[in-house]
Amino acid sequence: MRTDADLDDLDRRLLGLLQRDARRPLHELGDEVGLSPSAVQRRLKRLRASGVIRAEVAVLDQRALGVGLGSVVLVALVDDDPERHAAFRARLRAEPAVQQCFGIIGQWDYVVLLLSRDIAENRELSAELFGPGTGVHRYETLPAYETVKSGLALPL
Repeated sequence: MRTDADLDDLDRRLLGLLQRDARRPLHELGDEVGLSPSAVQRRLKRLRASGVIRAEVAVLDQRALGVGLGSVVLVALVDDDPERHAAFRARLRAEPAVQQCFGIIGQWDYVVLLLSRDIAENRELSAELFGPGTGVHRYETLPAYETVKSGLALPL
């Protein structure tokens, strides 16, 4: 994978534009950064091949799809057994309702961003992911009442 030192200003500008809208045609991207469409295409091919661009996805409106509740869940496992942590991470990676999961340092082991239709579905998911038999010692769910900011764009 390329490192930040391998990216020039044109790469960074192209990546910034793509993070806002990856559907833009090559000629529009080229007009913005001062390159021909073919030069833009070569750069994008290189950035994809090197792993800098991992995926290009559609961002869906969660309310339009009935996803009405986002929650932050703090999780502490019963112990520091590496196999237990690996199994927990695999379970969360496999669950579509888990949007993000971070391993952290401190009194909690993980912070999980969980999406659900409502509080009832949240409780069902929590029981399945964090309840008895899952290796979780304790968890605390913090339902969000509003989204202040949500995004995946990286600072360039």
